[in-house]
Amino acid sequence: MIRKATYLDIDAILKVTKACAQHMIDKHIFQWNESYPNRDAFINDIERGELYVLEVENHIIGAITISTYMDYEYIPVKWLTSNNNNLYIHRLAIHPKQQGKGYAQKLMNYAEEMAIRNNYTSIRLDTFSQNERNQKFYELRGYKKLGEIFFPKQSEHPFYCYELVL
Repeated sequence: MIRKATYLDIDAILKVTKACAQHMIDKHIFQWNESYPNRDAFINDIERGELYVLEVENHIIGAITISTYMDYEYIPVKWLTSNNNNLYIHRLAIHPKQQGKGYAQKLMNYAEEMAIRNNYTSIRLDTFSQNERNQKFYELRGYKKLGEIFFPKQSEHPFYCYELVL
């Protein structure tokens, strides 16, 4: 079941994202770390009504932020559509023990269906340049790689921006 997250879900979400961060670090993918994603980011997502969780048998195994807010870092990107009717995906996470079962696809399907239902022009996101698995995941869904941005607190390597025109 996919539902909006509440404050009571934050600890479970952090367990998922910390497990994901460690799983990536073990594979030499330094995308997430001890400072990101963090409690404050999830509190902000909940306050804006943009954080969703995926529950299986009453356990949170995944999360996704589906936002209308364009981060400052995205401003220089040459997007395929104008900057006035877009959704942004952030912090998609599935617990490593549950990966490979189609759960990330379910969360992305949910976001894409929401965008279509609400007449958004496109969905935008970024993924780490060193995370080839994520790049392939989005490219197979039809997302187009458009440019690079940097989050110095996370990595010296760039993050690739993607857009799916709806």
